[in-house]
Amino acid sequence: MPRKEQGWITFQTSAAERQHLEQYCQLAQRSKTDVLRELLRSLDASTIKSSSFMEPKAMQISARNVFKGTVKSMNVGMVSAEVVLEIAPGIEITGIISKASVERLGLAEGKEAYAAFKASDVMLAID
Repeated sequence: MPRKEQGWITFQTSAAERQHLEQYCQLAQRSKTDVLRELLRSLDASTIKSSSFMEPKAMQISARNVFKGTVKSMNVGMVSAEVVLEIAPGIEITGIISKASVERLGLAEGKEAYAAFKASDVMLAID
């Protein structure tokens, strides 16, 4: 059995994938090994670095109201969490998010975060 240390690559394919590869090899009059080597050689470093599966790009958001701040406090419950973000000395924004989001974002007191909101989600009131 070939060993990985010797440079062998083995993988499973579907019957349809094998058929496509065999048809291509017949048309190109090349072996499967030659076709796969050529494919691998065409994947240069710049191609790999620019691929979306390698590194996520910076996300852009449609909301124009985005404030950077520091997590001042958190009250995490069983399902949701109240997170207070201080965006300037004495100016705070409070958001209610899921507990799962707190965990996924790794939020903690003192960590920087952003508050983003759209005008359609802001309520105003008077006495």
